[in-house]
Amino acid sequence: MSSPAHSSIPSATPDVDYLPPPDTGLDVVFRDDTMVVVNKPSGLLSVPGRGEGRADCMVSRVCLRFEDAMIVHRLDMATSGLLVLARGEAIQRALSMAFQDRRVSKRYVALVHGLLKEDAGELDLPLVTDWPRRPMQMVCHERGKPSLTRYRVLARDVDRGLSRVELEPITGRSHQLRVHMLAMGHPIAGDPLYGDATVQQAYPRLMLHACRIDMPHPMSGEMLSLSSPAPF
Repeated sequence: MSSPAHSSIPSATPDVDYLPPPDTGLDVVFRDDTMVVVNKPSGLLSVPGRGEGRADCMVSRVCLRFEDAMIVHRLDMATSGLLVLARGEAIQRALSMAFQDRRVSKRYVALVHGLLKEDAGELDLPLVTDWPRRPMQMVCHERGKPSLTRYRVLARDVDRGLSRVELEPITGRSHQLRVHMLAMGHPIAGDPLYGDATVQQAYPRLMLHACRIDMPHPMSGEMLSLSSPAPF
């Protein structure tokens, strides 16, 4: 059955207009003949969306400069941070296998509501699509897929009632970090889908940023450690 925290989720998925941020040029963190790693801004789709007016996305913008760029993984539209693109189909296959085999480690920084009691821990909660309200997800111990997140508190802001946390998704389920933190009673600030809608509207964006990625280079096998500071 679903987690009790699921009751705090709005009863319907908001009808959000797609208003991508202006294209001010690529923020390239790493590039060579095999791959490109860029900072995706919050509010921009990783890949083209369904429906009219949703063609503008990170992949299309990267392809204007790197014609052979191909998506390897995705970030939620509201999430900012490091996004890896392969250059060519062979490299895409190699990088996709690295992600699938969990040879890639990703870390995120988030601002969450409330003050976490523990300095670090794990959230092992199975997730499944909430079909009546898709693309929203929910905790379900009967039908959910295994989902594991590690967290570490970086700072506690007592005055604002917020905690800054580092999140490491061991699995890669859709909305995993957002739903796990909600189920813990500490939803990510500014989330347009999860948490109290009135409270979340006080923030300009989802306060979640993909800040670090460690991965083997697709050709040399040498470990790359790439980072991007959170803009909040």
